[in-house]
This record gives sequence, C-alpha cells and structure tokens, in this order.
Amino acid sequence: MSEDFSDWVGRREEAADVLDPARTNALRAALGQAEPLAEGAPLPLLHHWLYFWDVRPPQGLGPDGHPARGGFLPPVPLPRRMWAGGRLKFLQPLRVGERATRASTILKVESKSGRSGTLVFVTVEHQLSGEQGVAVVEEQDIVYREAAAPGSILAPAGEAPAPHAPWRREVFPDTVLLFRYSALTMNGHRIHYDRPYAMGEEAYPGLVVHGPLQATLLADLAAQNLTAPITGFDFRGQSPAFDGTLLQVCGEPTETGANVWTEQAGGKSMTATITCGEAA
Repeated sequence: MSEDFSDWVGRREEAADVLDPARTNALRAALGQAEPLAEGAPLPLLHHWLYFWDVRPPQGLGPDGHPARGGFLPPVPLPRRMWAGGRLKFLQPLRVGERATRASTILKVESKSGRSGTLVFVTVEHQLSGEQGVAVVEEQDIVYREAAAPGSILAPAGEAPAPHAPWRREVFPDTVLLFRYSALTMNGHRIHYDRPYAMGEEAYPGLVVHGPLQATLLADLAAQNLTAPITGFDFRGQSPAFDGTLLQVCGEPTETGANVWTEQAGGKSMTATITCGEAA
C-alpha cells in the first residue's frame, strides 16, 4: 500500500462527558451484577469505554457502521478494521457521576505485510482525567486488514472440556448481550449485530463478540479475585469470538498480578496481563 499517513501522527482531539451512573449500572445489570453503583463510587475498570460517544449523522457513517474515515483517524482504504489490543495504566479511580475529559493523540501509523496480506496498525493514546486529575492512560491498537476470503474464518469447532483455571466464569454471548454492549458504547460496527453483513461482507461465521466486552469481563474477573489494586492491564486479541458459543472467562494469579484470557471451544480469543500495585 503506497499511501503515506505520516501527517496523521501527532493529531489530537479532546472530548468531555459526565460519567452517568445509568450507563455503568446498565452494563453491570447486563453482565449479571444487579446491585447499582451510586454517584461517587469508583467506576469499574474499563467502564470508561461506555462514555465519550462519537455520534455521527447518517451521512457521516461508513458502510460498516463506523464513523466515516478521514476524520481523527487516517483514511486507511483497507475494508476491515478492528480493535487489536491495548495497554492501560490506572493511576487513580474515575468516579461515577463526575465530569471527565479525554485527550487523544495518534502516536503512530505502521503498514506491515503478513500471511493474511497488508495490515495497517494505528496506535492512539488516550489520557482520561476526572476531577482529581489524570486517572487512566491508555494506548489502543487499531488494525486495518484486507477483505477476508469466504470461508477463511472458521467458527469454534465443537465442545471442549472446561479449562483448568483457578478463576473461571462462563458467559453465553447471545444477540441480546451483543446488542446491549453495542448500544451502551454507541458502537455501530455492523459485525456485532447485523448477521447478513457480518457473514456476507466480512466473511465471519457469525456475529463477532466485541473485544472491549471481552476485556471488560477479564478485568471484572481479576478485580473479583485480587486484593491489591490493579494498576496495569495489557490485552491482545488472538482470534475472534462469536455469538452462540459458550465463552470461558479464565484467570490465574501471578507474582505481579494475574494472567487472564477468554476462550471458545478450547481456542483462546483474548489474552491479558494484569499488574497490581501496593494495597492502600
């Protein structure tokens, strides 16, 4: 690919939002955590993805349901885009109900060639601040890919024995859960709710389970099992997870925190490393 996107490096944008209790409590309910959080409570880890919506009019959307390219992010011409992973540092809690800001900067744009063809990686840094200052520093890795050949992406095959993991939770990612998460994050990407598009246009065998949803499940699992505060979360998508197949959410403690992962039918979908700091 000959396009040069170096002019996009260093581009910045800012957004502000109120961390409305209704959104975080709606996600908690969707994940089976019925007890609501009151204003002033610490926002659960990764629930900041429910805020700072980028809502565009219909003419501002691309055919995949995402905002049309060429705004903040570079207009990479490859048809498939996804959130490949990221790295987060938690400096202090964001608080439910407080006003927060997000300052975003494009750190790099890289083109690579692999077995699946041309790939373009865009890394974006977000600094999220609450009323007490910077709370979260995050780097997101967004990958753009060539179109997939029909039948090249396979569904999870058959049943698998329960994984041997000290921590484990089973989640069934049905269409209702995927719809709720898309709505709460204002994520219009059609691969998560439009089955004919996901299968016919992007060659997936079903609806794709959101990477951020899987990461949130992993962070929740770690928070429920660790006593020291979580200060770092590094995650990477391994292979897509799909609706209609049981999702295993697994973890094990380490000397510095935990290793956590999701899997379907014995194959890992997402892996993450948790780092802990000293307990207050």
